Amino acid sequence: MSGTQSASDTARNSPTNQPYVGPPVDREELFQWIEDLSNPARREVALLELSKKRDSVADLPIWLWRSFGTVAALLQEVIAIYPAIMPPSLTATQSNRVCNALALMQCIASHKETRGPFLSAHIPLFLYPFLHTTKASRPFEYLRLTSLGVIGALVKTDEKEVIQFLLSTEIIPLCLRIMEQGTELSKTVATFILQKILLDDTGLAYICQTYERFSHVAMILGKMVLKLSKEPSARLLKHIVRCYSRLSDNPRAQQALRQCLPDQLKDETFKQHLDEDRSTKHWLKHLLSNLGYEQAANGVDSGKPSTPVTNA
Repeated sequence: MSGTQSASDTARNSPTNQPYVGPPVDREELFQWIEDLSNPARREVALLELSKKRDSVADLPIWLWRSFGTVAALLQEVIAIYPAIMPPSLTATQSNRVCNALALMQCIASHKETRGPFLSAHIPLFLYPFLHTTKASRPFEYLRLTSLGVIGALVKTDEKEVIQFLLSTEIIPLCLRIMEQGTELSKTVATFILQKILLDDTGLAYICQTYERFSHVAMILGKMVLKLSKEPSARLLKHIVRCYSRLSDNPRAQQALRQCLPDQLKDETFKQHLDEDRSTKHWLKHLLSNLGYEQAANGVDSGKPSTPVTNA
């Protein structure tokens, strides 16, 4: 998994000459925190301090991945929480600690040099038990959201290897359940992950391969649109519209969407949000045009009432 170098050796062999972004960081202190991850007595403080630095030290993912025992220590933190999720007894303190470890995993998943090995080690699978949880308390929601952040970091890069890996796992049904039951923020991240899967040709073909897969996705998206009509969220609407728009690029899904696309996407329910977000407006027009709702598509651009045109 990770190598056998100490943190300081890894830093000296770093491929970049300017590892820091933002304010200067005390390198020796940073290396000590990395080494402290392998010491259970010092790990909690090290997790907290390193998680604070993850956005300001460009080579931190490389140092974490290549230093001895570091990834194993992060996995230990994840596995140690399993007994607290079933039956659900996770405390805020436990959640904060494991989320600091997950933040470092997200850091590793985001870096071009460590993302591949991270995926090859199948580390995301260790986070799936957290996505299975349904308890609505803040510690559990924080745990789910941070776990989704690791998967979101992987799909951001639009790499086929990432999509193929995720399709071989249960990530789609897990995301769909969170999209249906989660908070606005966790719904947004889960929908973003689904969107990224759909934007890949393999992912789109996979979801549209069977009616059962497509109908499950369409049903959840439809429920979300109905709820958004009562509790609006511009950022969530953007990802939902993008998912629908991409589904409409598949001929079989296109035919089915003509029968099940929510009326709220064909009338003026979201006019105010669309007027404020040209990108979402563009993809909604693309969706409606693909489905043959030309009047509705023209209404999106003109701001005129958009009467749906049904196919004969």
